[in-house]
Amino acid sequence: MVTEQQDRTAAREPVRGKPLAHFAERSVLGLFVVLALGLGFGILLLLVRGHWGPLQRLDSGVADGLNRLVSTRPAVVDALEFVARAGGRPIMMWLVTIAVVAMLIRRRFRLAIYLVVTGVGALLMDPSLKALIARLRPVVDIPVASAPGNSFPSGHALGSMIVYGALLLVFLPAVSARHRKWFITVMAMIVVAIGITRISLGVHYVSDVLAGWMLGAAWLGVTAYAFRVWRREIGRPEVPLEDGLEPEAATDVRPGTPGEHLLPHPWAGAMEILVGWVFVFGLLYVLGWALTDYTEGTWIDRFDDGVPSWLQSMRTPTWDDVSWAWSKAGDTHAILLVSLVFCPLALAVWRHWRMVLYVVLAMVGELTLFLCAAAAVDRPRPPVEQLDGKMPTSSFPSGHIAATMCLYAAIALLLMPRLRQYWWRWIFVVLAVIMPLGVAVSRMYRGMHHPTDVLGAMLLTAGWLTVLYFSVRPNADVRHDA
Repeated sequence: MVTEQQDRTAAREPVRGKPLAHFAERSVLGLFVVLALGLGFGILLLLVRGHWGPLQRLDSGVADGLNRLVSTRPAVVDALEFVARAGGRPIMMWLVTIAVVAMLIRRRFRLAIYLVVTGVGALLMDPSLKALIARLRPVVDIPVASAPGNSFPSGHALGSMIVYGALLLVFLPAVSARHRKWFITVMAMIVVAIGITRISLGVHYVSDVLAGWMLGAAWLGVTAYAFRVWRREIGRPEVPLEDGLEPEAATDVRPGTPGEHLLPHPWAGAMEILVGWVFVFGLLYVLGWALTDYTEGTWIDRFDDGVPSWLQSMRTPTWDDVSWAWSKAGDTHAILLVSLVFCPLALAVWRHWRMVLYVVLAMVGELTLFLCAAAAVDRPRPPVEQLDGKMPTSSFPSGHIAATMCLYAAIALLLMPRLRQYWWRWIFVVLAVIMPLGVAVSRMYRGMHHPTDVLGAMLLTAGWLTVLYFSVRPNADVRHDA
């Protein structure tokens, strides 16, 4: 009996030793890669500081050639600037912040600390090195973009390499083995595309971008190695880096619930949404047509023009500023910002993609319904001074008010049943009333809308959110959890 057990142990030991040997080899190889990246960055730094002729000619030649290529194509410039935003500081900070909060919600504190440390390193290295090296940005014949500060290294290249690389390492365990290569490829393509846009827009040299990539990859390697040492110190098993930083966290880093259907019956649900959109548009068009063509000289017309005129008589510089600020709460940027904060956090807490789908469809549907109804009705703005100037869309319905109503009402509909044990859930109902009301008063005060335009926004919100509620069924999981 003892002999058999010893034989089994002896037979297993080579199997255990093999992965350990592979791990040691990978660790040494990884260390050499990090050292090579750091050495490459150091050499590039010395060449830039020493004004090495071949490198300067390469940088200037590529900058001039790309400038001639893109400067005569405004559409290409717009596309390059759009891609470059993915490596800008606002997007980078949003991605890291959302990921950190999600990890804290799901109690993966080590991963949250890793993201914070890695991200802070990127924030500190970029301005410090730029101030130390003080390399001026490229000067091209036809500038198509501008950027503040110095040139070396590229902050977009450095930040995108670190942030997208760190997110890749954190979320890799949630990706199935057969899809990991695609996930890594997509992330790499994003980083490469961001770097190329900075050269093409004429705000960085090739050497700036290469330096940003090398320094970012080196910092990523250092922090990843430190995380692996941390795992070893707390008794966690050694794992290959291609499995992610913490394979045990696969369930917690996965955004949603596996196997969840976005729609109960996808084809039928899609048709319900499409038919519902057409129905809501029809209601909006009929109401807008009646208000535009059949209320002239009636009490409705007098009321519609009287309210903006009365509010105009109350204008003061202070109220102008207040109305402008509250009006901004309903514009595209504010609505998008709230959506980009709410959706990832809701997904982190409840793990249901239907919540996100409901909000996304609510906002996409609101935008398309507003644009189509405004173009079809073509109602003129109130006959008062319009503080926001001439707008490209017509007065009916109000897009600001409809967007604010749809967003905050959708959030309240999703959170109220999920937070039924907390009294502060009513805060979201209050927001769903106060935010649209404040935007509505501010838009009428600024002479941009009639009161019946607000009625159109209410009809759009009630009709569209109802259609989506019964098609998407975003709260179906609440009944199962109860």
